[in-house]
Amino acid sequence: MAARAGILVPVLAALLAGWAYRPVLRPPPPRICGSPGGPPVTSPRVKLSDGRYLAYRQRGVPREAARHRIVIIHGFRDSKDISLNVSQLDLRCAGADAGTGVYIVSYDRAGYGESDPNPRRSARSDAEDIQQLADQLGLGRRFLVIGISMGGYSAWSCIKHIPHRLAGVALVVPAINYWWPSLPAELSKAAYRRLDRSDQRTFWIARHAPWLLYGYLNQKLVTPSKLIAGHPDVYCPQDKEIIRALAANPPPAENTVATQQGEYESLHRDLMVLTGDWGFEPESLPDPFDRLVPVDVQRYVAGRIPWVRYHESVGGGHLFFNLRHCSEAILEALLPHPGGGDGGPEQPAPGPPSGPLDREREQAG
Repeated sequence: MAARAGILVPVLAALLAGWAYRPVLRPPPPRICGSPGGPPVTSPRVKLSDGRYLAYRQRGVPREAARHRIVIIHGFRDSKDISLNVSQLDLRCAGADAGTGVYIVSYDRAGYGESDPNPRRSARSDAEDIQQLADQLGLGRRFLVIGISMGGYSAWSCIKHIPHRLAGVALVVPAINYWWPSLPAELSKAAYRRLDRSDQRTFWIARHAPWLLYGYLNQKLVTPSKLIAGHPDVYCPQDKEIIRALAANPPPAENTVATQQGEYESLHRDLMVLTGDWGFEPESLPDPFDRLVPVDVQRYVAGRIPWVRYHESVGGGHLFFNLRHCSEAILEALLPHPGGGDGGPEQPAPGPPSGPLDREREQAG
């Protein structure tokens, strides 16, 4: 009872304050890239059917010559500059046919980096953005998708809404929605209670009072969220080692600032979509051991669908994909094996798959 009160009292206080000061708590308008006073546009972008722009970054072999084409969906507080820790040589030589290689495109999700915000953003709109990006870049009838962390719900939405375009999907440390009805109540409650109190409050508000989220995350009365702040407590030992290694080799200066258009249209809207109603309910999402998403929930849901092949990285954390051998394992597990179709340029157009995918969802470890 005391634990529940510790969550409810600050939430109720925030709700009351938010109701009284709603005009003050409205988020500022986003700083649209390329607009007067906004950040400059420095990356290639595609224009979507609703007029928004998506920024992207390409790696690997030229897409016209590539046997395998992969779309990477970045996670929370990240951008198109995310990448697997594999060399250009690895990308040229990867796959069933040595020398045919891999083309990778990563993009800024709506509101992140240099991609325009989408005030009507949803899980489905994320999948539609990916389909339009693939069409405009000429990725073919089918392509591969890797969804990392918060990008996992966008990848799962692809499985739901554009399965006919997918040659395979990898979900790497994917975030979960604690309000999925199919999860056993005790399992979801136990996983939710393992969150820090500040993050329990944040997720609850994002789910039940999203209009209050901006004001709550900017108030000073209580700690808003250790997750958003990147507090060391949310990371396991391996993650902390990776963070130190990344800090010792900072990214290039030209890399995009993920939240440069404002945190509301990037981080906050991400939380609202994750915890909201996706319009469908996935039965499974694989995940390795880490402190940010609960592995016991992932094990449960991964066992619900027979076409899922679930992997765990023993002792691994949320950032394990930054390790070279883990990135190589993800790539190896995802790419089609000899005799399997991958939507490459020389393949005949395949028919619709018999299930959501004709390969399996992967989590490498």
